[in-house]
Amino acid sequence: MEQQRLARNSRIRPLNGRLPRTNHEETGTHVTGANYFAGFWMRFWAFLLDLIIVFSLNGLLVYPLLRLVGIGQVTFIFPLATLLSGVVFFLYFAIMTKYYGQTIGKMVFGLRVVTVDGQLLSWQQIFFREGIGRFLHQAFFLFYAIYLTVAFTTKKQGIHDMISDSFVIYER
Repeated sequence: MEQQRLARNSRIRPLNGRLPRTNHEETGTHVTGANYFAGFWMRFWAFLLDLIIVFSLNGLLVYPLLRLVGIGQVTFIFPLATLLSGVVFFLYFAIMTKYYGQTIGKMVFGLRVVTVDGQLLSWQQIFFREGIGRFLHQAFFLFYAIYLTVAFTTKKQGIHDMISDSFVIYER
């Protein structure tokens, strides 16, 4: 009965006909069942596909626009093309995760980003996950190694997931 109520009120599709199991008494509304958490390699391949998409968007939108306007070589602290590429990167991940609960890479691999109670992320969680969390990973070269936390934590969370209280789960 609980599963049916959650299915009606949930904004995400069920996983294999079931929603992620929750145990409110023992885990404080955390998604439970390790078989639902997406591991490092699935997330890695989805991220690589997303990078290909972001690079394609930059090649189709940012660089031709800068050439058309003639300001491709303008430099503030960083070249303008680099700043706009970073904005496209952030917007792609933020908008796709907010409205669909997954990026195109995650769609292809059957993954979804959810909150601890199985819902889509709020704008605040998106800001912390995609903004601050990814900035920490991208800003410092050694922080790329922190992505390995996904492989070694029991809930398969990266630092950006922990910051935003989110999980990446298998959708199918």
